[in-house]
Parts: sequence; C-alpha cells; structure tokens
Amino acid sequence: MSVTKTHYAFMPDGTEVHLFTITNNNEISAGIITKGATLNSFTCPDKNGVMGDIIMGFDSIDNHITSGTYTGQVIGQYANRLCGGRFKVGDTEYQVTQNEKGKTCLHGGAEYSSAVWKAIIIDDNAVELTYHSPDGKEGFPGNVDVTVVYRLTDRNELEINYKAVSDKDTIINLTNHAYFNLGTPAAGDVLDHELQLFCDYFTPTDADSIPTGEIRSVKGTAFDFTEAKKIGRDIAADDEQLIMCRGYDHNFCVNGEAGKLRPVAKVTDEKSGRKLEVMSDLPGVQLYTGNFIDGSETGKDGVVLKQHYGFCLETQYYPDTPNQPSFPQCTFKAGEVFKSTTIFKV
Repeated sequence: MSVTKTHYAFMPDGTEVHLFTITNNNEISAGIITKGATLNSFTCPDKNGVMGDIIMGFDSIDNHITSGTYTGQVIGQYANRLCGGRFKVGDTEYQVTQNEKGKTCLHGGAEYSSAVWKAIIIDDNAVELTYHSPDGKEGFPGNVDVTVVYRLTDRNELEINYKAVSDKDTIINLTNHAYFNLGTPAAGDVLDHELQLFCDYFTPTDADSIPTGEIRSVKGTAFDFTEAKKIGRDIAADDEQLIMCRGYDHNFCVNGEAGKLRPVAKVTDEKSGRKLEVMSDLPGVQLYTGNFIDGSETGKDGVVLKQHYGFCLETQYYPDTPNQPSFPQCTFKAGEVFKSTTIFKV
C-alpha cells in the first residue's frame, strides 16, 4: 500500500492543487485532487487484466473549474436540490443561493466542490481532506468544519468517510458526484451496463426536479432495478418522469435501516468484465445517467464527453428533505456530528 502526493495544477488565484494517489497491493489506485476534494480517477483491471480508469473526468484544471458536471467532486453543504433555495431550521427561514435556473439551490451553490481543500496523508492507504465553511456562505447557517477521508483497501474497496459539525443548527447532506463508466469513457456510453438497485421505492419529481413528496413503488415501472437490467433498457420509456429528465435523475430509497452500512447497488459491464458494488449508511441514492452531457466538453485522454457516458450513484439524504417532513431528516443541532460512510468496491 502506498500514498503519493504530487503537484497537479495552480488555481487562477495561485493556490496550488495537489494530487494524492492511493495504490493498494493489487495495483488498483484512486487519485484525489484537492480542488473540490475530487475523486479524479479510479483505476482497475478489466477481464483481461488491462488497467483502465473508470471515472469520467478531466485532465485540465481549467475544465475542473468551468465544467458544470460536478465530476467526482464532494458536494455540500446540501447535496441535490432545495426548492426555491429556501428551508427552515426551527422557526427561522433561510434563503440560500438559487444557482439552478434562478429557482433551486443545487449542490449547496457549488461551495464545497469549488473550494481547494487542505489535505494530509494519514496512513499508507488513506488521505484526509478538510474544509471550513464560514457562517452564511451561500446563505447556509453555521460555521461548518468538514472532514472527508478516502481509504483504499486490499479488498478493492474505496471507502469515503464524511464528518461535519456546525456551531449553529443547520442542514448537512454530503455526497460524492463521481461519474462511473466501467468500460472507461473511451468505450462510449453506459447504457449496456447492468444495474441492480436495492431500492423498492423512489421519489418522483416535478418539472424542476424537486420531489413531489410521494414515495412511489418501483414495481412495474421503468424505475424497477430490483433485479439487474441494462441501464438503457427502459431509459426511453414513455414515462413523464424520464421524459422530463431525459433519463434517470432520481432519488431511490435504499432498503434497510438508515444509519447502518448496507448494499445500495451492483453494476456490471459484460464487455469489460468489470463490476462495481456500492454500500452506504445513508437513506437514499441518486441515479443520474449523464442526461445533459452534450459533447461540448473534452475529458481525459481527449475523449469527447457525450450523453450517458457515465452514471452517478450519489448516496444522500433525499432531495429537498427540509421541506418534506415525511422524508428522513438531516437537520443537525449545533455541535451534533454528521457522519456517513459510502464504499465503492471493484
């Protein structure tokens, strides 16, 4: 096991961005850059032993800065969407950044994903990144101290541990926005990947991708991944939810007890032979199939990134939770610690 630290790039203001590369004894590696605490690469062998990077992303810091895809970044203070950019904590209503169509707050106004985090090597297989979010940043209450640890084991598990604490009552919902392609993005889209979700229900949305409040059974719908099927099998179905989003961009409710680590998803790519398993202790997972990636950006190794060239499995609290009292809640008292773990195993 080893961790190396190298120079990656400089931000426009001169801040240095570092790359940390964790390599296990099976020669599988994960690359993390400090801009956005970003999972920049995850390299593993195919069925013929050929190594490939299964994370869609960029070689250039300029693309990391300008892209709106949040590729591989840690998302906070509130992952996913808040209706109208408004929510209440107790009797106090907060108005936060409305950075999506001037309506919703998406991914906390991109605060955490835009920041350059501090980072240290804490073990021969782990990197710790930290960020301080000042009170009122993007409108969110509280000085929030955040720690994210990436750890790669010899079981080929990339474990991401999140921890955050605020000095005021606030909402906290953290995730990683990695786009996976088990064939590598150079192989094309992910529609032939087979996906199983351990989720019997999902949360339908309105035209602004805000949950309606309904928790709907997936049974008999295009959203049923309880048995493995190709991502593309039903993606073009005549379903209002899919038509509005140009594919899957929905929260699924993970079976089992939130707060306990349990299976979320399994993905296989027959062509490459690679597999991915996801576990988490969070109540939900957002399946996003790269619906709005339009070929206008060039990724690693000169690959033009197109629609459905990657899929995301963003473990999370449900979208718009503070405004949906029937959803599992993520309001944390001052001094109360948010903790969560998600594991990606290849």
